[in-house]
Amino acid sequence: MSQLLSAQSPSVDPETLVQKIYSADSFRQQGHALIDLLANHLEAVHSQKDSLVFPHQSPEESLAFWQAKKLKPEEEPLLELTQDLIDRSVRTQHPRYIGHQTAVVAPLAALAGLVSDIMNQGAGVYEMGMAANAIEKVICDELCQKIGFVPGSNGLITSGGSLANLTALLTARAVKIPENIWENGHSNQKLAIIVSEEAHYCVDRAARIMGLGSAGVIKIPTDPCFKLRTGLLEERLAAAQVQGLRVFAVVGSACSTSSGSYDDLVALGDFAKKHGLWFHVDGAHGGAVLYSKQYRYLLHGVEKADSFVMDFHKMLMTPALATVLLFKNGHNSYSTFHQKAQYLWQNNVEEWFNSAKRTFECTKYMMCFKIYTLLQTYGERAFQTVVDRQYNLARSFAGMIRQNPKFELACEPESNIVCFRYEQAEEDKLDQLNRSLREKILQEGHYYVVQTLLGGRHWLRVSLMNPMTTEADLQELLQKLEYLAAL
Repeated sequence: MSQLLSAQSPSVDPETLVQKIYSADSFRQQGHALIDLLANHLEAVHSQKDSLVFPHQSPEESLAFWQAKKLKPEEEPLLELTQDLIDRSVRTQHPRYIGHQTAVVAPLAALAGLVSDIMNQGAGVYEMGMAANAIEKVICDELCQKIGFVPGSNGLITSGGSLANLTALLTARAVKIPENIWENGHSNQKLAIIVSEEAHYCVDRAARIMGLGSAGVIKIPTDPCFKLRTGLLEERLAAAQVQGLRVFAVVGSACSTSSGSYDDLVALGDFAKKHGLWFHVDGAHGGAVLYSKQYRYLLHGVEKADSFVMDFHKMLMTPALATVLLFKNGHNSYSTFHQKAQYLWQNNVEEWFNSAKRTFECTKYMMCFKIYTLLQTYGERAFQTVVDRQYNLARSFAGMIRQNPKFELACEPESNIVCFRYEQAEEDKLDQLNRSLREKILQEGHYYVVQTLLGGRHWLRVSLMNPMTTEADLQELLQKLEYLAAL
């Protein structure tokens, strides 16, 4: 491998260097060797021969290591760099990675991503993304049917749930607020949205980017299961109107990121319709149950939504980023952005095949091919199998916690997210105890768990993303926590 890269030496003339950089033969050799290295990594973590999930290091240690390389490309072959990266990164493919909602990527999807990278299509405009725009439409149209949207619905794929939620709320404002904010600047009205206090922080961030401010984000308290208390909607809307706020949208979480609980989408949809509000559903994580017969009921009422977001890069084995944004009324998707770009297209008519007319992205990555490859190879059954398995596993883990008097559940899990805590301490010491337990887990490195605040209390939180995680892994986690608490 070092011989393959030796042409990067400063002594090589520029023309020879360019030829070496784009050499198909070098790519073939490097690619084969790299796939072997990554396959060995997968075998090691799947079998847990590599027991480390989290190779603990301080920020200063990590920075010092990479600074020491001093960006000398002629000295570092690809395999060495890749091994360094693996050694110093979280092993998301490890069965005991149960931390953040990061997809455990299907190797086939990663290979499809390599194809997308080599092709490097600017998928925002048809002439640069002919296949990409067509594939994207196929995927989105199929999902619109799954939701139960009426004919005339459509959607697009964009770079992550944060951008998708922002785009949906921008569309909501464009449709529900008659002033032309795009042309004339910020509205003189004080605008607002209604959202659960447990909604993902990107919804709050989107509202503030739009200039709504703190007063414009009306956060509704949640019930003991951390679902938005729909019984408070009418009084909170009335109070907002008394304060001179113009509420134009209500957002439902499916599911919330912290607790994994699903809001009552039927009640939210009915409320939105009654008051002429835009109803948006953030299903970035839990929207994946669209593919599940067993858990599809959790999205009951989503068909009432005006817009819906779902990440493929969470539950659905796809590399980040790949998020679908669907609109019940497809015409509304063209209301978000109105700019002209003469060098790209000559008019502002509605054209599904020029997706940059509907997204913030101008240079748009070909995100769709990874999803399409998984569907064409394994079918929807693969998505259904993974969702059902991980949601079932969460319920099994909750049962283990209930049976162990040393632990407490925050709530019965509805998704693959489980929040719990070690309870064997005085009440005023429990938060610190559970924080310290997580730190000990990370320093040891054999599990990766995260933490959250619910109801002002500190909880350990796991997201069961890996289809290779077993009940035995989770039982041993509880035993490990008991052991660490006793030290």
